[in-house]
Amino acid sequence: MNSHTPIDQSFRQRTFQQNEQRDRIPARTLSSNSLFLGTTEIAIDHNGAIYRLKITRQGKLILNK
Repeated sequence: MNSHTPIDQSFRQRTFQQNEQRDRIPARTLSSNSLFLGTTEIAIDHNGAIYRLKITRQGKLILNK
């Protein structure tokens, strides 16, 4: 599909309905304490790539690949 290909109405409606359903499901909430367990950095394996989630000195979170 390119920028000149029209999107049929049924596709738009299905996409809208899927997004609405997804938005109704509350996000799972985890405390940073339960993730970090007293450390300031954790590694997250996402589809074979390692990401680092860090707590800064100011207490903010930074995610790096």
